[in-house]
Amino acid sequence: MTSQNDLLTISEAAAVAGVTVRDVNRVIDEHIVPEGLYSVKGGRWLKAGACTFVRFYFGAADKLTADERLHVIYTLSTAETRRWTYNEDFLTVHLEQFFEATQAAHDKLIQARELIIEDPEILGGTPIIRGTRVPVYDIAASIAAGVSPDRLKAAYPGLTETQIELATLYAEANPLRGRPRGAGAMSSDLRLITERKVRRRPRA
Repeated sequence: MTSQNDLLTISEAAAVAGVTVRDVNRVIDEHIVPEGLYSVKGGRWLKAGACTFVRFYFGAADKLTADERLHVIYTLSTAETRRWTYNEDFLTVHLEQFFEATQAAHDKLIQARELIIEDPEILGGTPIIRGTRVPVYDIAASIAAGVSPDRLKAAYPGLTETQIELATLYAEANPLRGRPRGAGAMSSDLRLITERKVRRRPRA
């Protein structure tokens, strides 16, 4: 079980809460969670414990009004003892499912941090899966493009579905910055199949 006080970056919080980065920024900008659950000093940070409320706020949008969701969040987050059930008059709201899903995602993020390493001696420090030369962002890009885990395991013998899942989560929580990697920065593990050029069709 991981600490609910862990500070997460905006992209990490989005991955853990199962929402978009834009949603997490909105949570801070609109004070959807109390100020004690986030920080804007030296960047934007959200406590891991706030991710349950973020998941609830967006996940229950079709069941409760914004005011009702805010009231539930502020009531439970400021209670002296942590509980995941809100009960007032005729309204009862259970947040256990939101907490369990968020906790599972947070635990996987911790596992992903331990699995992924950056070694200057391997692929110039590109994040790779520990014990391999498999680039994390290549795995994530393949999954995003619709490549199945079975095809990835065939391409990278020894790779497991758990490693693929954690690599994908890591890439989501730590998006690449700057311009996409060009062809000149291709992984050294990739092999050029052909240099055959195709003649352009002349213009009419």
